[in-house]
Amino acid sequence: MALISAQALHLRPLSLPTSSFSSSPLSVQSPYPPLKPLRPPPHSISTIYAPKSARQVTRRRFFSKATVSDYNPSIADILSDVSIFTAAGELVKFEDLWDQNEGIAVVALLRHFGCPCCWELASTLKESKARFDSAGVKLVAVGVGAPNKARILAERLPFPMDCLYADPNRKAYDVLSLYHGFSRTFFNPASAKVLSRLDALRNAVKNYTIEATPDDRSGVLQQGGMFIFKGKQLLYAWKDKGTGDHAPLSDIFDICCKVPVS
Repeated sequence: MALISAQALHLRPLSLPTSSFSSSPLSVQSPYPPLKPLRPPPHSISTIYAPKSARQVTRRRFFSKATVSDYNPSIADILSDVSIFTAAGELVKFEDLWDQNEGIAVVALLRHFGCPCCWELASTLKESKARFDSAGVKLVAVGVGAPNKARILAERLPFPMDCLYADPNRKAYDVLSLYHGFSRTFFNPASAKVLSRLDALRNAVKNYTIEATPDDRSGVLQQGGMFIFKGKQLLYAWKDKGTGDHAPLSDIFDICCKVPVS
């Protein structure tokens, strides 16, 4: 569209009207002091104008994954007294799930049994079980919900029931300080990782049912994690930052293969 100049339109400058009782232009004075310009609050200024490096440090600090050094050296002893249920409904303590002297265990804490992303993780763990078995590694998968919810996943996925446990009160999750909350579950950027695994997700949920969701709806806001123990020594720790933010299995295999199994 061509630009139209003021000259082309023959515009004339505007002038204020004059009073019929005075030859000077009409003016109106306000009895109130002039308004001060609005300023953004200090936190907005710091957010907008903070150096890029400072903003990056803040993001890294919030989204950093757990490390072994983040946990009490006696975390295995604390966890050992936690009681959960087998998928069959029997009460069992963590200290009875693997050899507490030299046995190596991969402990995967799923979000809850009605989470499609956890069906995907459970499917991946099931496919990896033969590799764990050949390395002498015990696979322990725990989910939030009652034992009957665990059985739904075990039967419909399917998943080996002897490796599946239920923690309806999220006791192990609390001991391991795993994340819980609305924003973590639905709005964390780490959840975008699942977009790279859509084919695996579709295959895992072919027989999915929402009936596996825990009756206590607060359980759906729980995030999971992955841990490796050698006896009572914690070798590896991962806390899911968001839904579907699972630990890389390459890291798990690397540690399981490097640690000698007695």
